[in-house]
Amino acid sequence: MLRPAIPENEIQRLKALQEANILYSPTEEEFDNITQLASFICKTPVSLISLVGEHEQWFKSKYGTDLCTSDRDISFCSHAILEPDELMEIKDTRLDNRFEDNPFVIAEKDPIIYYAGMPLKDYNNMVLGTLCVIDTKPNQLDSDQKNALKSLAKQVEILLELKRKNDYLESIKKQLNEHNVMLKNFAGVVSHDMKMPLANMIITADILKAKFGEKIGEEGLSYLKNLKQAGLRLSGYINGILDHYESDTIAASNNEEFDVHHLLEEIIDLLNITEDCVINLPEDNTIISSNRAALEQIFLNLLGNSLKYNDKPKILIDIEFSQNPDFYYFSIKDNGIGIPKEKEDDIFKLFTTVAKSDRAGNKGNGIGLSTVKRLVSNLGGNLKVKSELGKGTRFNFSIKRKP
Repeated sequence: MLRPAIPENEIQRLKALQEANILYSPTEEEFDNITQLASFICKTPVSLISLVGEHEQWFKSKYGTDLCTSDRDISFCSHAILEPDELMEIKDTRLDNRFEDNPFVIAEKDPIIYYAGMPLKDYNNMVLGTLCVIDTKPNQLDSDQKNALKSLAKQVEILLELKRKNDYLESIKKQLNEHNVMLKNFAGVVSHDMKMPLANMIITADILKAKFGEKIGEEGLSYLKNLKQAGLRLSGYINGILDHYESDTIAASNNEEFDVHHLLEEIIDLLNITEDCVINLPEDNTIISSNRAALEQIFLNLLGNSLKYNDKPKILIDIEFSQNPDFYYFSIKDNGIGIPKEKEDDIFKLFTTVAKSDRAGNKGNGIGLSTVKRLVSNLGGNLKVKSELGKGTRFNFSIKRKP
């Protein structure tokens, strides 16, 4: 018996095998289907997807045997990988000086008398192992069987590459999730820590105005007004960030039964509308079972935008509702300033604003609609916008009904 030589690029090859993250991984149906098909086509009792490690070969998939691994020094595949582009076929291992006294060849039970293996390469042409078929008697593949075995080996390579890419994407996804959690925690801590100083700043501005307004004059009062407005804007920005990052928690809360009209009436009261405004509720009042807290947040943002981004003397808002066995559907239509067609996709991006200012002259923070989209998505629905510049906007969103 001759021990297999070590490939010249062995260090790089072993590194590639490690990076493939396939050694000692769980069985997978996709690979098992290939070994079963290889045995059927080649008419052999055994087929293996073998990966050649530093000291042993390990079988990612096996058909017709209970073996999981063997020493590299006595493995047939360790010889096959020395010719990466060639199918190695040994018609009778007893007549080959490399294997004539190999323990697998001279075994009393199920000896390996026939072997054919096609090397498996990664995207960098590094050989990782083989797809091989084995028989307990002399054998020989015809040209069609050889081509089929080579084609199946290519399919194994494709699966290995897909697994590598998927593992990479999963790793990136994990890193992004970890970074998002860190960012969420950071935003939460910073926002909570800033709320009290901001509140103090706003209250102090009011106190200064009340106590010393006559002494500081019009210019001083103007500075105090600007200071208070800046504090209120920053406070709104912080509250928006907190709402955005708490939207996942809100969406996870339990369903409850409530009627749509009552929900909308409470939200309208919260908005404390002082403008000339007409809000038309859905024609029929309906009892629904859904995530009330999430719907409150969605309607507060959408109705708030309809009020703020409106330049008409009289604000008109129409709210519609419908349902089917799978979804609740809501629509909010206003007669506001509208959204440019080319900006409709951008409005749902975090920190993106379209209008320069709202009805009161304040600039938005670009958080509200991003939060709405996140909530709707977490509730299994979709959010769409249809708008005409200068005439108004309609938001349509759905919420998946839970059994």
